[in-house]
Amino acid sequence: MRDVAERLLAMTSSAVDEVVAAAHREAEYRALLEDPQFAAADRHMSKVYFRHWLSAILQDPGARVGPCVDPGVQQFARDLVRRGLDTHDLGSWRGAQHVAWELWVDACFAATAVVDELRDLMKTSERSMVTFIDDSIAALDEYVEQERENLARGASAERHATVQLLLEGAPIGRALAESRLGYALTGSHVAAVLWSDSAAEASGLDAAAETVMKTCGASCRLTLNASATALWVWVRSDIVPSAETAEAALAGHPGIHVAFGRCGRDLDGFRRSHLDAAAAQRLLARLSPSRPIVRYEDVALVSVLTADMAQADQFVTDTLGDLATADPVLRQTVLTYVRERFNGSAAAERMVTHRNTIERRLARADQLLPVPLADNAASVVAALMLVQLRD
Repeated sequence: MRDVAERLLAMTSSAVDEVVAAAHREAEYRALLEDPQFAAADRHMSKVYFRHWLSAILQDPGARVGPCVDPGVQQFARDLVRRGLDTHDLGSWRGAQHVAWELWVDACFAATAVVDELRDLMKTSERSMVTFIDDSIAALDEYVEQERENLARGASAERHATVQLLLEGAPIGRALAESRLGYALTGSHVAAVLWSDSAAEASGLDAAAETVMKTCGASCRLTLNASATALWVWVRSDIVPSAETAEAALAGHPGIHVAFGRCGRDLDGFRRSHLDAAAAQRLLARLSPSRPIVRYEDVALVSVLTADMAQADQFVTDTLGDLATADPVLRQTVLTYVRERFNGSAAAERMVTHRNTIERRLARADQLLPVPLADNAASVVAALMLVQLRD
């Protein structure tokens, strides 16, 4: 058992990838997987549990492996409770268990060809793994119940529940929702999702949220703790700042990322703007995790295109041809020219260069494109945005 555990510990990263993929295929709670931070925390949880069991086998192969008590896992469970979700997704647990067992069985067969020895090894291992997972589910459920009771005694539980109802489009009176949230739901709203690269930088989230509010020209905000490292924010405003403006304003908050939704009005706008921001956050996590600012209105088409990355890659190849791998300045010139409404002088001013230079670059871009820019501008811009995010 020690030999097999050592084998799997040496390939932890690839093994965890297989375990996580199986868990996600079988998961019932899709909302968990659609949140990039929750998906990352879920992967961390799988890795911690996998290593915990293997390490315990190394120390004492015959002993019962106790449940894993990890601060990161407990924080993950606490964040799920705040969002009205649960860790007791048996499909996910069993999917992970099946793949972990398959990996263990393969390693067992590689470790010995002695039939009697292999039989004892498999029986002992199977009891150990199943017992560990059952005990871990029970321990985590107990912890979640404690957190749920603690949360139920706090005012934040009511606010989270109210926001969840609004986001789901459930029938709830405006006056009741406003009294619970302390936030007026009439007029224009801009939603943002803020998150940090690490727990150490999460202390700056609230100050960053205040900066977001001021940058949007608002005087009040609704803020919810979505997790230990993320905030959901709404401000009463009809201004979504440009990416450049927001990035400059938030320069003093390193490690903080912001995804802005489009401006919306009243209850539907409150909901839609947040869903936009969440979609933009997922896009950033997939394509450009280091980018600090993203606006949904800038990447809406890219978000749709990248639902299937294989198709997205083919779209870029078909649309851009050799321009996809050309000088980044050439690609930026095309983007700027289209954004300036095909005005060469405005593009030159924006890029601080001469109009003749812009025209030469555009002529070169047309040579590289399969179809001239003038005949396929919308698709070219979408493909260039995708390349820019990936770069």
